[in-house]
Amino acid sequence: MRVVPFKFEANTFWLLDQRQLPLEEAWVACHTAVDAADGIHDMVVRGAPAIGVTAAYGMVLAHLSGENPTEADQVLRKSRPTAVNLFYALDRMKPHWGDLEGSLREARAIWDEVEQTELAISQNGARVLKGQVLTHCNTGPLATGGYGTALGAIIEAHRQGRVSHVWVDETRPYLQGARLTAYELQKVGVPATLITDNMAAYFMSKGQVDAVILGTDRMALNGDFANKIGTYGVAVLAHYHEIPFYPALPLSSVDPRLETGEAIPIEERSGLEVTTVHGIPMAPEGFPAAHPAFDVTSHALVTGIVTEKGVLYPPFDESLRLAMGLLD
Repeated sequence: MRVVPFKFEANTFWLLDQRQLPLEEAWVACHTAVDAADGIHDMVVRGAPAIGVTAAYGMVLAHLSGENPTEADQVLRKSRPTAVNLFYALDRMKPHWGDLEGSLREARAIWDEVEQTELAISQNGARVLKGQVLTHCNTGPLATGGYGTALGAIIEAHRQGRVSHVWVDETRPYLQGARLTAYELQKVGVPATLITDNMAAYFMSKGQVDAVILGTDRMALNGDFANKIGTYGVAVLAHYHEIPFYPALPLSSVDPRLETGEAIPIEERSGLEVTTVHGIPMAPEGFPAAHPAFDVTSHALVTGIVTEKGVLYPPFDESLRLAMGLLD
């Protein structure tokens, strides 16, 4: 059973409040583009493909609520800076400003494409997975609105009998692995064990991790990519232990303007998300904390890139361009 992170009913875009999971399944109503932007910024919804779909419907809401489309577009673009799908979706919606029916068709098309793309990603990723797999953060339907990217591949590989067990990094400080990935795997009945982020090296050293697959929020044309903070550390560990390491993503998450990952903007979130968990203090009051929400992993640490057009292999600056139609 797939979990659905949002729905559009009666001119309202509803977001499943992922901040409340797994304790409560609560829905947040969005009536305006500002509501949708707040939902993205406040992490009611998260995950690059899901952010893109939400932004597209945010522009539909702008039409319905009478908001100025230029202002609506700007507020949505500022909601989270790292996930390129946000800007991809808004760029696709721009030709339909002033056309409610056109906006509705385009938003639905973006959502449909997410589902079809992720079905292909899941099937392609399943082919390179076996045994025990480790994943970081959350890349299932909650993060996408479709079948999921990395988690979709894991679930499909388990269905085929290829994956026997999943190690789920808790993903500090926002705990997407503990709260969301564990929730989704439990829903579909895939055997999994939750571990703290600093346990990954231990299980790798014991030979209990056969592959790593995780998501991507933005990728450069050379295969460098930004993903949830902690991804770079997992990549270094996998490289040291000679474990295959795969980012999974739709090609819409590749930013054709970036040659390398050096220019990817990294969102800085509140230090309170580090010093507190669900409002409970975990550090001395007033103690400073840093919170870069993402890090950038070098293409040199990547075994292959799982996309809807297959698994791409080095040299990535050629294979990515070819898959995107940027090479003859």
